[in-house]
Amino acid sequence: MRSLDEWLAYQAKLHPRSIDLGLERLGEVLKRLKFKQSEAPVITIAGTNGKGSVSAYCSSILRAQGYRVGTFTSPHLRDYRERIRVHDRDVTEAELIQAFERIEAARGEVGLTYFEFNTLAALLVFQSASLDAWVMEIGMGGRLDAVNILEPSVAVVVSIGLDHQEHLGHTLEAIAREKAGIFRAKVPAVIGARAPHAVLESEAHACGARLKRLGIEYNYIREGSGWRYRGLRWHLPLLPAPALLGETQFGNAAIALAALEELDSRLPVSPDALATGLATVSLGGRFQLARQRADDPTFIFDVAHNADSAAVLAENLKATFEDGKTLAVCGILGDKDVGAIAASLGPLIAEWWCASLEGPRGQPGAKLVEALQAHVTTPLHAADSVAAACEAAAARATAKDRVVVFGSFHTVGPALDWFEARERRRAQGF
Repeated sequence: MRSLDEWLAYQAKLHPRSIDLGLERLGEVLKRLKFKQSEAPVITIAGTNGKGSVSAYCSSILRAQGYRVGTFTSPHLRDYRERIRVHDRDVTEAELIQAFERIEAARGEVGLTYFEFNTLAALLVFQSASLDAWVMEIGMGGRLDAVNILEPSVAVVVSIGLDHQEHLGHTLEAIAREKAGIFRAKVPAVIGARAPHAVLESEAHACGARLKRLGIEYNYIREGSGWRYRGLRWHLPLLPAPALLGETQFGNAAIALAALEELDSRLPVSPDALATGLATVSLGGRFQLARQRADDPTFIFDVAHNADSAAVLAENLKATFEDGKTLAVCGILGDKDVGAIAASLGPLIAEWWCASLEGPRGQPGAKLVEALQAHVTTPLHAADSVAAACEAAAARATAKDRVVVFGSFHTVGPALDWFEARERRRAQGF
């Protein structure tokens, strides 16, 4: 019998392409598995940025009301099991292996990608868990993403930006069209931009979806440290600030409320549950601040990895810190636009440590240094690993400074591992 690590290594090599968008393979395997979608409401959430946060708000609020929620997200930061949450816990290794064994027995000659195996496992685990709601994050795009095999009760597009162009198209119009592929006739289509891309609206009208747009059918207003939400049916004053930090999180929380509002007849939520869910939500790697000792710098962990998310990170840094320097631990995959990321963050960073990332899309730190040299004038250093980059930046920083770790899930996850291990070593006197 394979261990979980052996299963994951096997799945990574099973299909000749790591990304091969399409629903035919998944549909065939689900047919062989005799899978039938649960009657529980399904929220599907797409977007270039912000979909992880919106998923977290939806799940946290529903759990606060006492509903049993299945949450599917990707990628993971530190543990594959993070991708599939069954109510208030990560999926167990035993549940995953049982699902993988069922998928392997059913697929026969059908080749599946790593993500397709992941999605199928989530569907099987959720099917067996007697859940009240499914919160399903779209992995890439929308129209051909594996999660789109489900029929949603609410479909959300958080944002449109340039990312994964080799798979989704090289223009915002093309990317918007792919993400709009999650819309369905007569199903609410929640759009998270105040100036939604015209393609989203036209595609929603074309398929008969019910548009729900920020600033039109729903809105939020900041009031001091809190905020208020107004939708088609809900008018919610005096809401607490979201537990996730950053101005953009008010918008993400409003998007989640707009989705949950559409399920109110099936899954009613009290004002107390809304407040509790907002105040207790957690999600690693989204402007996550941490400091272990008074003489340490503040560490900020953020998975910003494209132009739009880098701009949000830059605004959060400017709004949060005034004194001291900002040092960077940066690891960026080879297919990302380094120049666009540096355009927002470069002016804020006094010194960079560029970490090598492994895997087929990774790149050495020295190559990242070369790419950044055309865009920044502050000192750049190459590091063989994320841990080495974190160690060097921490040694250079003072208690007034901050070290921002960003660029990829593949950067932030190992950095969090290093951060925890560092305190354990120090506690033991090393």
